[in-house]
Amino acid sequence: MTITQRKIYDSYHFGFSFELNDQHFRHLIKLFNKPAKISNSILGGRRSVLIDEMNAIGSVAIKFYHRGGIVRHFIKNSYLKCGKTRGEREHELLQKVRNFGISAPEPIAFAYRGSFFYQAWLVTREIKQHLTLAQISLSDQNLAGILMQEVVKQISILINKNILHVDLHPGNIIVNQQNQIYFIDFDKGSIYSGSKNKLKSRYVSRWNRSVLKHKLPKILTELMQINL
Repeated sequence: MTITQRKIYDSYHFGFSFELNDQHFRHLIKLFNKPAKISNSILGGRRSVLIDEMNAIGSVAIKFYHRGGIVRHFIKNSYLKCGKTRGEREHELLQKVRNFGISAPEPIAFAYRGSFFYQAWLVTREIKQHLTLAQISLSDQNLAGILMQEVVKQISILINKNILHVDLHPGNIIVNQQNQIYFIDFDKGSIYSGSKNKLKSRYVSRWNRSVLKHKLPKILTELMQINL
């Protein structure tokens, strides 16, 4: 696993796996204070992301951690600090799963501001010009079927390595123009302490529930059940 360096810059706490300088820190802080683009996925998810270019690094995606559900109407983006922040945990898990051979965005840095309550951000390399597997399944079922073979293969790796992605569904798998898949949104993921059979059941149950709820093509569930 890549060793993460740490630095406090202008009250922001940074952890980073790339060489970042003061110019990078100033640039990121400006971006943290800009409004993020709210992306509403086909599966009803809401992601707050901002895309920008960083000198010597390239195009990055900055994830803003915002609360969901009813709570978001009262507390939008503050979290009680108890141990590692959400950004740090996701950064570490991305490093871990990539080392296992999972296709996931390359983590660059995480940051937070605050002590008792904090705001958090995650910086990853941008996956350019992508669609979700959910979107592809609605327009090209043959391609979705081909992509599912690699999806199932990589879910099998997650199971064998006891990695739980708590919200893995066709909207959290993105596909670039070269038809390479990437698993995203490992927020709240963890090392699973139960049996591999139970972990498999959790993946299949969450996947099937989302496909049924959003009326996606049955090929997504059929290939999961046959091959996983």
